[in-house]
Amino acid sequence: MAAENNNPEWGFGTKAVHAGQRPDPVTGAVTVPVYQTSTYQQDAVGEDRGYEYSRTGNPTRSALELSVAALEGAEFGRAFASGMAAEDTILRLLAPGDHVIMGNDAYGGTFRLISKVFTRFGISYSSANLSDPNEVKAAFTDKTRMVWAETPTNPLLSVVDIGLLATLSHEKKALLVVDNTFATPYLQKPLSLGADIVIHSATKYLGGHSDVVGGFAATNSLEIDQELAFLQNAVGAVPAPWDCYLLLRGIKTLGVRMDRHCDNAEKIVEFLSSHSKVKEVLYPGLSTHPTFSIAEKQMERYGGMISFIVNGGKEQARDIAQGTKIFTLAESLGAVESLIEIPAAMTHLSTEGSPLEVDKSLIRLSVGIETVDDLINDLDQAMS
Repeated sequence: MAAENNNPEWGFGTKAVHAGQRPDPVTGAVTVPVYQTSTYQQDAVGEDRGYEYSRTGNPTRSALELSVAALEGAEFGRAFASGMAAEDTILRLLAPGDHVIMGNDAYGGTFRLISKVFTRFGISYSSANLSDPNEVKAAFTDKTRMVWAETPTNPLLSVVDIGLLATLSHEKKALLVVDNTFATPYLQKPLSLGADIVIHSATKYLGGHSDVVGGFAATNSLEIDQELAFLQNAVGAVPAPWDCYLLLRGIKTLGVRMDRHCDNAEKIVEFLSSHSKVKEVLYPGLSTHPTFSIAEKQMERYGGMISFIVNGGKEQARDIAQGTKIFTLAESLGAVESLIEIPAAMTHLSTEGSPLEVDKSLIRLSVGIETVDDLINDLDQAMS
C-alpha cells in the first residue's frame, strides 16, 4: 500500500501512533478495527469498494502496511504471515541461474531457505563478510542479482555499511535487501542509505510482546512493489487480521520500548565486559567492536541485542543459559521480556558444518525492558 496519513514533518513517535491509523470512518473508533472477514460485497459485477477477498487485501492489513512503510520512510509496504514468508517472497524476484550474495554471519533460517530451498530451483549463493568491501567485490559473479544483508548481523552483531554496499550492488545491477529486524526503523533506515528493499521479522521488535508472528517488506520502487504485491496475492502467505491488529498495537510503543532496550543493554554490556568468565562481548556500541565506526555513523543507538563468548566453552555457556531466572531460555528476540539462548544449538543449528557455523560457547541475549539491576543480578548469579 502507498504510504498515506503520514505527515513527513511528524516525529517517529507520532508516526508510530498515527500513520496509517485513522479513526474508523463509520464509528469513530480510534483503534483500527479487526476486519475479520474473508470476502466483501461488490456493488456490481467487478465493482468493489477497494477490497474483494482478504488474501488480496484487508483493511486491517492495509493499516499495518501504511504504518510500517511510514516508519521506514518507504513509499510502499507489504505485510506477510512471518519473516520467513517475507524472505521467501523477496527471493521469488529471482530467476533460475541467478546468484545471491549473503553475509557469512546470518540468521540460520535465512541460510536454510537460500541454501536448502532456493538452490532446488536453480538459484546459487555464496557467503562473504559484508563488512569487508574487498570480500564483497570478490563474491560478485556475472549472475549476481541480489545481495542479502543483515545489520546488525545475527548473532555476531556486526554492522554493514549500507551506503557502500548499495553502491557496490548497484554497480553490478544487483538489488540490495537489508534485514532491519535488529535495528528497527527507530535506530536505522536502510532505504535512505540506498537499500532497494528493507525486510523485517515483525514478530520481533515491531510486535514486541511475544504474542504474534509476522513479516514485512518495504521499498521505494513501484516496480518492485508491484511484483511483491503480485507474489503476495499469488502465493498467499499473508497475515490474519488479528495478527495485523496485534502488530499495530505493538508498533505504537516501538520508540518507547527501543529506548529502554538500549538503556538496559548498554548497562549489561558494561557488566559483562568486566566479568572474569566472559572472553569477549559483541555489541555494536563498544568502541572495540570491529564495525563500531560504521555503527556510529549509521545508527541512532546500538540496540538491545548482545552476544558474548564465555571462557569455559560449550558446557559453561549452556550452564549459564539454563541457570537464569529472569532471562527466559528461548528462541526469538525483541520482546518486552529478556531472552537468552545458545545460537549454535538453537536458532543457528542449521549452519552447523557450513562457513556460517557459530561458536558453541557464544551466548545471545535479547535484553528486555525489565529493571536493569534485576537483569544484571540474574546474569551474575547464573555465571557464579
